Amino acid sequence: MMTAHQGRPRLSPARMAPRDVVRVGAAGLRTRPTRALLSALGIAIGIAAMVAVVGISSSSRAELDRQLAAFGTNLLTVSPGQTIGGQDAQLPAEAEAMIARIGPVTAVSATGAIHNAKVYRSDRIPKVETNGLSVLAARVSLPQTVGATLRSGAWLNGVTGRYPAAVLGASAAERLGIGRPSPQAEILVGGERFTVIGVLDEVALAPELDSAVLIGWEIAADAFRFDGRATTVYTRSRDSQVEAVRAVLAATANPESPGDVQVSRPSDVLAARRAADATLNGLLLGLGAVALLVGGIGVANTMVISVLERRAEIGLRRSLGATRGQIRVQFLAESLLLSMLGGVGGVLLGIAVTTGYASHQSWPAVVPVWATAGALGATLLIGGLAGLYPAIRAARLSPTEALATP
Repeated sequence: MMTAHQGRPRLSPARMAPRDVVRVGAAGLRTRPTRALLSALGIAIGIAAMVAVVGISSSSRAELDRQLAAFGTNLLTVSPGQTIGGQDAQLPAEAEAMIARIGPVTAVSATGAIHNAKVYRSDRIPKVETNGLSVLAARVSLPQTVGATLRSGAWLNGVTGRYPAAVLGASAAERLGIGRPSPQAEILVGGERFTVIGVLDEVALAPELDSAVLIGWEIAADAFRFDGRATTVYTRSRDSQVEAVRAVLAATANPESPGDVQVSRPSDVLAARRAADATLNGLLLGLGAVALLVGGIGVANTMVISVLERRAEIGLRRSLGATRGQIRVQFLAESLLLSMLGGVGGVLLGIAVTTGYASHQSWPAVVPVWATAGALGATLLIGGLAGLYPAIRAARLSPTEALATP
C-alpha cells in the first residue's frame, strides 16, 4: 500500500548558475566595501612586492648579462695549430661555412693573415721601421662578432672591401700617427697605397686587432694573392651551448685533421654568470613564496572574520532553503573574487614599480611572463585554499544556531 508521501515527487535543491555564483560572491564584497578594499589592497601589496622583486631582479640580471656579454662569455676562436710533424697547419677554405652550420652558433666571422706584407706611413720611412704591425684580411661581419666599435670613420663593406681601403686598429693608428681617417690619409701596405677609411677603438675581446691593418677579403686576394684561408675564425653561440659547441668546433672546422685545430676555452665569466643566475633564481623563488604566503594569510583572515560577522545572514539563507553546498560556493566565490582583484591590482602595481625603477637605473625593464601569470594563478590558488576553511565553517552552521547569534 502506497503512503501519501511516497506518491509525491522529490524536490532537489536548485543549482546555482556560474553567473549567479559570481553575483552572490560580488554582493558579499559590495556590502562591506571598505573591508573588501583593504583586504584586496593587502593582497595587492603582497603580489606587487613579488612581481616587483622578480621584475627588478630580472631587469638587474638583464643588465648584468649585457655587461658580461661585453667580456665575450659566448665567444670562441678557432685557429690552425701544428701538424704532428711540427709544421704550421692550415684551416680548410670552407671552415667558416662548416662552422656556421653548427646549430647553436649564432654568428661567425674571420680574419686571414697576409704574410710578408709590411706597413709604412709613407715610402720615406726606413724599411726596418715596420712598427710590428700585421695585415689582416677581414670579413664585413667582424665588428659585430667580436664587439669592435669605430672611433672614427667607417668599417669595410661590400664595396670598399674590393678597393685599397684600410681600417686601422687603435695601436696601429697611434704607431702610424693617424688620428682620423680622410681621403688624404694614405699608408703603404705591401708596397701598395691604401686609403685609411676608419680607426677602431681598442677591442677587448680580440686584442690582436689593435695592432692590425684590416683590409677587404677581395682586395687581399687581388693585390697579395691571398688564398682565402682564414687564420682566425670567431664564433658566437648560445650561452647554454658554449661547451657543446667547443667540443665539436675542431672536428667541424677540419674533419680530416681535428688535432691540427686550436680552439679557445670558454670565458671564466660564463661560469660566474651562470652562478649569478642560479643565485638570483633561488632568491626570486624565496621572496615570491613569502609574498604569496602573506597574501594568502590576508585572504584567510578576511574570510574568517566575514563568517563570524555574517552568521545571521547565513542562518537566514539556510532557513530560506539554501543548502550547505550553496553556502560553501558563496564564500568560496567571495574569496576567489577578492584574490583576483588583489592579484590584478598587484601585478599592475608591480609592473609599474619595475618599469619606473629600471628606467631610473637605465636598465632594460624586464618582467617575466611567468612571474605575472604565476602571480595571478598562485593568488587564485591560495585565495581558494584560504577561503575553503571559512566556507566549510559557514556551511556547517545550522539555521537555528546562526539566527540565535546576536
